[in-house]
Amino acid sequence: MQIAFLVAPEGVEQVELTDPWQAVKDAGDTPVLVSTKPGEIQAFNHLDKADTFPVDRTVADTSAADFGGLVLPGGVANPDFLRMDDKAVAFVRDFFEAGKPVAAICHGPWTLVEADVVRGRTLTSWPSLRTDIRNAGGEWVDEQVKVCGARPSTLITSRKPDDLKAFCETFTAEFAKASG
Repeated sequence: MQIAFLVAPEGVEQVELTDPWQAVKDAGDTPVLVSTKPGEIQAFNHLDKADTFPVDRTVADTSAADFGGLVLPGGVANPDFLRMDDKAVAFVRDFFEAGKPVAAICHGPWTLVEADVVRGRTLTSWPSLRTDIRNAGGEWVDEQVKVCGARPSTLITSRKPDDLKAFCETFTAEFAKASG
């Protein structure tokens, strides 16, 4: 099964991309890097530039139908750029409309807020997103990982890099359930 990782051309928190990417590979699935522009994305270690990664597909050249699930890594700038791109927001919304599982960590839920898919859901994130999530109709909780199995898509969220182990174990198990 192919799993989409949606990231902006720059600003993704590297460990929030690489650890879940490896977890998808370890689960026997195929991670695919999707961005708003072709070429490479620039990852960051907090505010410092880190590695670059090749883009596999752009949001303009693919759709949710091509994937079994979606992962939204964080980083402060990454989801802020994504939520300003109509095609990226529509790509995220399409996963929910198709009933496919979505996982987001740290600041990743900002893109979910913009896609208007948190209403009636319970999720977690980096604490500074709490008000945005509540204003968008979601319930924010301070938990390491939160699974919200509400209609029709399962949403798995996590707070921060320290939660990555639990996040990766949880979302890969939920993605496997959804494909089975």
